[in-house]
Amino acid sequence: MHWLITYTPKVAISCLVNRLKGVSSSLIRKKHYPTFEWALWGGNLWSPSNFAWSAGGPPLSIIKQYIEQQNTPD
Repeated sequence: MHWLITYTPKVAISCLVNRLKGVSSSLIRKKHYPTFEWALWGGNLWSPSNFAWSAGGPPLSIIKQYIEQQNTPD
């Protein structure tokens, strides 16, 4: 999953990602999506790992283009 987020540098990226994962997991579970049951890691919706990339160099349009060109699951 690719997210393009603008946030304050006062927040640690690891805290931001963990918060997003927690909130999204809670919202998805409240909707009771049975199709996600097969994708759980030991009962967790998200993998415990994450990757964050800070983009300060390329123009925003290039980053958006990169994200839009990523493959989507079938």
